[in-house]
Amino acid sequence: MKIARFNLNGEIRFGSINQGQVSLITGNPLDSMEHSGEVVNLDQVQLLAPVAPSKVICIGMNYAAHAAEISQDVPDEPLMFFKPISSIIGPGENIVLPHQSDQVELEVELAIVIGKEAKNISKSAVKEHIFGYTIGNDVTARDIQFSDLQWARAKGFDTFCPIGPWIETDFDPANKHLESRVHGELRQHSITNDMIFDVETIVSFVSENLTLLPGDVILTGSPAGISRISHGDEVECEIEGIGVLRNLVA
Repeated sequence: MKIARFNLNGEIRFGSINQGQVSLITGNPLDSMEHSGEVVNLDQVQLLAPVAPSKVICIGMNYAAHAAEISQDVPDEPLMFFKPISSIIGPGENIVLPHQSDQVELEVELAIVIGKEAKNISKSAVKEHIFGYTIGNDVTARDIQFSDLQWARAKGFDTFCPIGPWIETDFDPANKHLESRVHGELRQHSITNDMIFDVETIVSFVSENLTLLPGDVILTGSPAGISRISHGDEVECEIEGIGVLRNLVA
């Protein structure tokens, strides 16, 4: 089931999408999946980031080829960092280039949406704590990433975390194609099986270090092929079985 969060007549609502129509959900689907009986066309709503998390946890260097292309060692355990919630934007919103950087790049990533509080959970318990999956773009100021001693500024500018277009609750993350494009030109392409640490390992590991709350998002790492984005570019991040996240660069 595709679950979207959107603006409808000035009100933030949730709904399930099917064949171009949205069945509205009463309240927050993380609490209840009760439908109100209202149905609107998808083109009547303005899609937003599909979830409003308390935090966005990112896993770095989770594809060996990506680590190699930026001359980084493959980590022995999942490498965690954070994006602030102020960096989140939804589909169709603009990625804004900061004046501090001359090298902003895109990174398509599978994003996990947590559905149930998780602390110190085993790998075997991970599936029951996941609400679904969406697409993330870990936009990065690459020059700042390497000039600063840590990654917070390079990864945390406003608009540097596009998420969407919706959450797919019926999704098997194994062996799915993911790719990014700029103006239709392929930039990244890989499969999720190329991840060094799989979903179960990632969620279990993160839960050992901090408490995951319903709605929290984990970005699982970017494949190789990262490339610069510029003013006016149309950026597309696609994951097989979920959809396409589109944003313009401003």
